[in-house]
Amino acid sequence: MAEMQLSATDFRPLEAAGVAQTIARPSLSYWQDAWIRLRANRRALFSLYLVIGLLAFTVAGPWLWRLDPNAQDLDQISQPPFADRRAVIVEPYAPWHGASAADAPLASGLRLAEAATTQAVRLLWDSMDGAAGYRLYRNLFPIGEERAFGLPLFETAKADETRFEDRLDLRPRNYFYTVVALDDWGRPADAHQTIEVQVDRVITLEEAEAKGLILSGANGASGILDWLLELVGVEVSAPSGADLAPGDSLLLPLHPLGTDALGRDLLARLMAGARVSLFIGIAAPLLFVLFGACYGAVAGFFGGLIDQLLMRFADFVVALPFLLFMILIRVASGIQAGESGIAPLVIALVLLSWPATARLVRGQILQIREEGYIGASRLLGAKTGYLILRHMIPNTLGVILVTLTFAVPTAIFTEAFLSFIGMGVAPPTSSWGSMCNEGIKSMLTYPHELIFPALAISLTVLAFNLLGDGLRDALDVRMRGTE
Repeated sequence: MAEMQLSATDFRPLEAAGVAQTIARPSLSYWQDAWIRLRANRRALFSLYLVIGLLAFTVAGPWLWRLDPNAQDLDQISQPPFADRRAVIVEPYAPWHGASAADAPLASGLRLAEAATTQAVRLLWDSMDGAAGYRLYRNLFPIGEERAFGLPLFETAKADETRFEDRLDLRPRNYFYTVVALDDWGRPADAHQTIEVQVDRVITLEEAEAKGLILSGANGASGILDWLLELVGVEVSAPSGADLAPGDSLLLPLHPLGTDALGRDLLARLMAGARVSLFIGIAAPLLFVLFGACYGAVAGFFGGLIDQLLMRFADFVVALPFLLFMILIRVASGIQAGESGIAPLVIALVLLSWPATARLVRGQILQIREEGYIGASRLLGAKTGYLILRHMIPNTLGVILVTLTFAVPTAIFTEAFLSFIGMGVAPPTSSWGSMCNEGIKSMLTYPHELIFPALAISLTVLAFNLLGDGLRDALDVRMRGTE
């Protein structure tokens, strides 16, 4: 076959028939791409909003709910959330001289002489055959076959003394009173009578004025939250004092989440406790993650003997028992029993928690220092400090952020655990852990005192764990190929 001879004149430029089309996409930085990937993760995005909400609850909450977390409302002790706050106006207390059983011929057995109130419960009972005296008990629970009558309130060796007035720490609830006959030797007989009494909350005008309940009409809520509660139908106002008379009712201060065993508002204490718990949970991880990152960067960059010495010291720190070290720091700091040890707790967390971050960053630095741009920077005369701060640590920032988000819930849980066992924050300073320690004492009778601080700890730990998981997926370049 003859070869074809081609010359330059045989070629001509191709003219485009239309507009040339190009495929292009906007250029995204590493952090912009990470944010897009984070937003696509619904769990991580929800946890981010939850963390922001917790921070707003901690910082802005006390501005909306301006109630002293240490103020006591002795009329509402251990009240559940949104309990009945109405109190009936009554006359001031007057001594009771008693009445005989003959004054109420239609009634028999153990009975009330008049309506039971938080001011007094006045009881009458009939004489029992063969009784040389009586003993009166009060219980919070019904009397069963085990005959656990409860707290003994009264005992008499007179068979004709058949009345008693109870004024011992009365609250608006049901009580079970039992009167037991005693023999000549003061021993309980089989004969006994039981009555269930419902106690109503009452207050005098003088007490209401002294507590500020009828001066301005404000009843515990204040400012914006006062308006919001009224908007959803929650009464927060009481009538003025001029309109009240015995028999009328007024509202006691509002406690949306109830009160604790000392009558302190749980919502205010949760806000105050969040400041302590989140301060420890965020400040301590920031410090030990920062120190661990710098420590691991130095060890990984220099390598050799320096790396071995630094990492063996990190192994020694890991071997130290945290609780024993925490006790030693408390003793060295002069913290006595019953005092809050916030500073020793933060110091112990910082001194003992950095090795994990140092190991992670060291592994990243050992990989990064072999990259080409590090060698180019050295050839251009870059100093060691510049290489670490400008190139190596920024390229490990993703690992550091993920480590930080996982370290925060660990620190919060550690604070809660230490405060729970009495080694952390001590009353009256509130933290979520110390509130759990107080609430577990009355868990069976008043569970709300334990549920709310425990729920706050659980939500915070869950939010930071989910956020850390989402950040790990968003910042890890290797995860992009799996999607």
